[in-house]
Amino acid sequence: MKQSRAVSVSRPLAAAPQPGPALTDEDLVREVLAGKTGPFEELVRRHQRQIVNFIYRMVGDLDLAMDMSQEVFIRAYQALDRFDPTYRFTTWIYRIASNCAIDALRRRHPPIVSLDAPAPPFDKARKLEIASDGQDPAQSFEAHETMARLESAVRSLPPSYRRLIVLRHVNSLRYEQIAAVTGLPLGTVKNRIFRARALLRRMIDRPGPARRADSPIRAGDA
Repeated sequence: MKQSRAVSVSRPLAAAPQPGPALTDEDLVREVLAGKTGPFEELVRRHQRQIVNFIYRMVGDLDLAMDMSQEVFIRAYQALDRFDPTYRFTTWIYRIASNCAIDALRRRHPPIVSLDAPAPPFDKARKLEIASDGQDPAQSFEAHETMARLESAVRSLPPSYRRLIVLRHVNSLRYEQIAAVTGLPLGTVKNRIFRARALLRRMIDRPGPARRADSPIRAGDA
């Protein structure tokens, strides 16, 4: 009699668990408040580069911006229990960074920067972009010069105007977010950004050494 061979039938493999949706910043805040530390490290990872970039555009010093970004996250961690979850974490952390930058600028006199001076090297910073598709070498050189003048002009704006321009055109915040970050009414934000753009156009179009841009602005306007 032939012996029948045992047939091994393996169980079907269970489907691999699908990754859930990524936690929002606000979810991570709740986990930190519940006693976990890892989620705050994730918040730093998500936002540190943008915060460094913002502060650098405000103070013009990369080393200082790196140090100040650490201070921003320390302040955020210490005040996390006061975070209002009805607002986005991004708005809240930018507000802390904005206050730090403004405080630093108030402690020193802003330098007068030539519009023709090249921007400090910061390859990780997001640049103010100018379209360059299809440019020949002469056009590319002209665009580069315009970019240098624009970046220097931004650094010569009064701090209150510079902050709005950087938040809007470098960090791409919406007007409503900028109003929440700065605590200014929405109409005031739009008006000051309009005026800051006009100042930038005037400085870029004017040849010769840059003049500090806050001179024609009354203190009550800034």
